[in-house]
Amino acid sequence: MSEAFEQMNQFFNELDGLKLVERKSYIGGGVRRENSAEHSWQLAMAAWQLARRFDLALDEEKLLKMALVHDLGEIDAGDTFLYATERADAHIAERNGVLRLAEHPGNTVPELTEVWDEQESGVSPEARLLKVVDRILPLLLNIESEGRAWRDMGVKAGQVREKHAFIADEFPDLHGWLMQKIERAIALGWLPE
Repeated sequence: MSEAFEQMNQFFNELDGLKLVERKSYIGGGVRRENSAEHSWQLAMAAWQLARRFDLALDEEKLLKMALVHDLGEIDAGDTFLYATERADAHIAERNGVLRLAEHPGNTVPELTEVWDEQESGVSPEARLLKVVDRILPLLLNIESEGRAWRDMGVKAGQVREKHAFIADEFPDLHGWLMQKIERAIALGWLPE
């Protein structure tokens, strides 16, 4: 039994690597960049809140599990900035990282890869909500930090509108509110046209 606990401990140490993956978004109004573990926690909380806000008929346990595994592949692959041109193959490297974790002798969750695949595919109600929340959180952090990551990375308003357009189909009211945030960021000079 001691060996099983040691393997589990090693697996936990592997998961700890998510805290070392630095994202582009700044937290605390620009104090520092967030890491992927922090993002995953906020993603879970925000998705849970929005599921309740919109009274969505979905499986909350499934939603939270998806949020927890959402960025695990970044332990190996790193984070890919939303507006980066080399995003097309990011999911392949991330999935390979998830497969490595799933095969770890300390992992006791056999459906780890299956849950990751489902959140990545975006077809279930839980996965669709997660994609929306994953998209809006960095936008809201950019608003809070006066567009710091957008300015650092040379992001333009058209790019932000394009990456958030799909939300109009899922949650029109939420999308309208986000567009107001974007227009305010433009007016204040945080996001150039």
